[in-house]
Amino acid sequence: MGVDGTIEIFVNGEHRRILQGLTLAQLANELGLDPQKVAVERNLAVVPRSTLGDVLVEDGDELEIVHFVGGGDGRTNLADDSWSVAGRTFRSRLIVGTGKYKDFAQNAAAVEAAGAEIVTVAVRRVNVSDPKAPMLTDFIDPKKITYLPNTAGCFTAEDAIRTLRLAREAGGWDLVKLEVLGEARTLYPDMVETIRATEILAKEGFQPMVYCVDDPIAAKRLEDAGAVAIMPLGAPIGSGLGIQNKVTIRLIVEGTQLPVLVDAGVGTASDAALAMELGCTGVLMNTAIAEARNPVLMAASMKAAVEAGRMAYLAGRMGRRMYADPSSPLAGLI
Repeated sequence: MGVDGTIEIFVNGEHRRILQGLTLAQLANELGLDPQKVAVERNLAVVPRSTLGDVLVEDGDELEIVHFVGGGDGRTNLADDSWSVAGRTFRSRLIVGTGKYKDFAQNAAAVEAAGAEIVTVAVRRVNVSDPKAPMLTDFIDPKKITYLPNTAGCFTAEDAIRTLRLAREAGGWDLVKLEVLGEARTLYPDMVETIRATEILAKEGFQPMVYCVDDPIAAKRLEDAGAVAIMPLGAPIGSGLGIQNKVTIRLIVEGTQLPVLVDAGVGTASDAALAMELGCTGVLMNTAIAEARNPVLMAASMKAAVEAGRMAYLAGRMGRRMYADPSSPLAGLI
């Protein structure tokens, strides 16, 4: 002990002189540390945190004081993370289809679990033999959920245009989903017919959200033709294969000012998250939810996946490296 009432100790390898009589807890406070948030090793023996206020620091002690390092609370508030299409604003980025469910009640429950604000609806003939049969509108209220009439099953521009004209007459819908298929085996879009239908519909006052191939050049053509949203396939309709070409989806996102929504091919939650991580505005799906063993639970998982993917995109992915980089800092290593 020095003549000035101090003792010599080593803290994390550094020499220090401190007043005699301090407890380990008091020393931690002197160092600007919260004793409840550190661990102390004294002369190679760990000191229980509950006794830090009782153990006196002695001359010559070698102390290691450690704590956890890392990030804090990085949660992003997505409450105001809305998106817009054709002047309409939505908060949910998950659009749900209305086919393949066992009944309308299950479909409605899945829509609720997904938190969806838009559902796609096919335009089909009325069952004149049973006009009182249940209808989708009995379960999913079009005053609360936006109906997006689509042209599923149309293989020519003329058929698609005719279908949407009827849809507008039936419900007053101008915001529509256009798809013109090339052939039945793959259900790939015929882009020549799709672009032609887009031009005609736009001139008639429709606002077409357009299903298309995952081609950035075709996407630009659709934007020029009057599309209000680009909806590239991730994989063939109903295949559940997931996004097959991340590169072109990303190029489409980068090359347009319009909303980009992956449409077709999603099979599970990770596919939806990936679409959002690529910067897509949203995801449309039907079979992935409707054909799950538990459609309502799958709908909830898709909701969470879309939100997680969106947050990851906003957060910004870490850079890829060829070699390892230690997660914990080497500075302060014991």
